Amino acid sequence: MSTSPNQPPASSATGATPTPTTSATTRDVPDFGWSAYAERVNGRFAMLGFAAVLVIEALSGDSFLHWAGLVP
Repeated sequence: MSTSPNQPPASSATGATPTPTTSATTRDVPDFGWSAYAERVNGRFAMLGFAAVLVIEALSGDSFLHWAGLVP
């Protein structure tokens, strides 16, 4: 049984454990819970959210808290 270069060999036939998939930007393995990978992804989303708040304030000319209706 030959495999193409684009597909890994079937691990169920050999009994070997499959290798975990790494992140697209680092060699970290995505993991659940308090891991370096999860913290990095959380930080990136936080930066995107902060940038979105800055864009909202710049375009509306008002503070985000007032725009969101949290302060009168």
